Amino acid sequence: MTSTFVPPTTPPQSEHELIQRCANIAGLTFKELAMLAGVAMPENLQRHKGWPGQLVELWLGANAGSKPQQDFPHLGIELKTIPIDSHFNPLETTYVCFAHTPMPAGVTWQTSSVRNKLARVLWLPIEGDRSIPLGDRRIGMGFVWVPNAQQDAVLQADWEMLCELITLGEIDKITSKLGDALHIRPKAANGKVTVRVADAHGQSQLTRPRGFYLRKSFTQTILQAQLI
Repeated sequence: MTSTFVPPTTPPQSEHELIQRCANIAGLTFKELAMLAGVAMPENLQRHKGWPGQLVELWLGANAGSKPQQDFPHLGIELKTIPIDSHFNPLETTYVCFAHTPMPAGVTWQTSSVRNKLARVLWLPIEGDRSIPLGDRRIGMGFVWVPNAQQDAVLQADWEMLCELITLGEIDKITSKLGDALHIRPKAANGKVTVRVADAHGQSQLTRPRGFYLRKSFTQTILQAQLI
């Protein structure tokens, strides 16, 4: 590792190049990557939960930012960092995208933001054990995953069930227990953030913003198939 090893300034032009960039940083620590990139590293992730993902995006050349599209739109690939323990088990659920309330008119599973985000995913495992200091946590080797027919069917069934409740104005009946692979949870900086939605009777009410998440049990099967 030399001083000439720096983050790329342009997006990868192919999936092969993207995987090569993953290989370049695999095995390195957050401290090493932050130092080489000239990026300040927080002491912990309590107020900087998204920092590891932002650092990885920098090194891989992701350029979508906060836009509602894949992180590598020209490749049709979404980047998902996933903290794992020493047994390759995911340590947290994986955020997919914002859950619109109400749902956009005419949207189907095939045209949904969830399917768009999950059509082709670059999974990048990272050490997430809290006993390991943040700077010493290492980056794993990334791999591209495309849902097979069975996985796509499970995701579609969950999405359609959850969206039906939103459309019927029954968002308050949605709990994190609903959905086999995909579920909906509150998504906001704090509990004081609210949005206005219509209830089952068409009356306006305030509720917390929601997001779609993948269950750990679902992402674990993806990791096991690739890494074990």
